[in-house]
Amino acid sequence: MKIGLFFGSFNPVHTGHLLIADYFIEFAIFDKIWFVVSPQNPFKSNDTLVDENLRFEMLKLAIKDNPKFEACDVEFNLNRPSYTVDTLTYLRNQFPEHTFFPIIGGDNLQSFHLWKNHEEILNHHEIFVYRRAGYYSNPLFANQSKIKIFDVPLLNISSTYIREMLQAGKSVKYLVPDAIEDFIREHKLYTK
Repeated sequence: MKIGLFFGSFNPVHTGHLLIADYFIEFAIFDKIWFVVSPQNPFKSNDTLVDENLRFEMLKLAIKDNPKFEACDVEFNLNRPSYTVDTLTYLRNQFPEHTFFPIIGGDNLQSFHLWKNHEEILNHHEIFVYRRAGYYSNPLFANQSKIKIFDVPLLNISSTYIREMLQAGKSVKYLVPDAIEDFIREHKLYTK
């Protein structure tokens, strides 16, 4: 199977994530998308990071009705911080019957040359990139045939924006699926 790997903190998962994944299912070569929850991103602060198990539960709730989406907690049992190259090596070894394709945002492509062993990632994988407002291609990879760039319709929302709205006591309706909004309120997440 051809598996798109959508890495992220998903802190929380939101409608934008789901739209991006749905686009790649419809217009790319993937049989499934695995949402890989990163417990600790080496490029991000953990100050506002909710427990990984709660983020994983939210993700499962958000995608439960789509059989082509799967929540993946593989990084929970790997060394931290989570490095994509290590996760990909582990997945290739554990699931040799699958071909894996990382999905990243244009913002991540900007710093891709700083990723641990990025050359090794490119040796083994094609990278699928969705453009993000304000980020353009990285000239270091302009002629790299293994990097595929897509113009995915995007909502200009982010997990950071959603956390800010929640901390201000504002509604996040339509920014996250209803089940996620209920989960956040029930568990009193992202409040001051």
